[in-house]
Amino acid sequence: MNVYDFDKTIYRGDSTLDFYFFCLKRNPAVLLKLPSQLVGGVKYLAGMHGKTEFKQAFYSFLKILPDTKKCVSDFWHSHERKLEQWYINQMSGEDVIISASPDFLLRPLCERLGVTLIASIVDSETGRCEGRNCYGEEKLLRFRELYKDTAIDKFYSDSHSDYPLAKIARENYIVREGKILEWEQ
Repeated sequence: MNVYDFDKTIYRGDSTLDFYFFCLKRNPAVLLKLPSQLVGGVKYLAGMHGKTEFKQAFYSFLKILPDTKKCVSDFWHSHERKLEQWYINQMSGEDVIISASPDFLLRPLCERLGVTLIASIVDSETGRCEGRNCYGEEKLLRFRELYKDTAIDKFYSDSHSDYPLAKIARENYIVREGKILEWEQ
């Protein structure tokens, strides 16, 4: 099996930020949550909050959306084109995508692609995170929870924060602006 990070690896950009701006453009009332988002960001940068709390503050904009499921569907209708061609060319039904992005956002796309998803669980109506952010060591824990000691043939990521998964793969690659490079330990 091959395992892939999502944002900036097989998707050009950050899907969560793209979704946020997509929602903001369609529903400017999303800006009403900007003050609480900024407070959450400041607390995170000051070390007063962890990444999960920061993300909850950010995702508070979901409370403004009248129909998150429709927004997600419309988003992928216009943003699926941002999937990297190299990934589309080698994609397999055995692939696992593992991401810190929210499950509610990536799941519809992954189901359409026929691949497995492991992601951060976020309530699509309230923005509340359910469990830990799927990042760094947490990605490895979540992978092992589902697949036990199954070997990863190839692992692809844009970030060295994914080293815990890279070190258990037979082959590992860093992706930089759509270019696949050998992982440098």
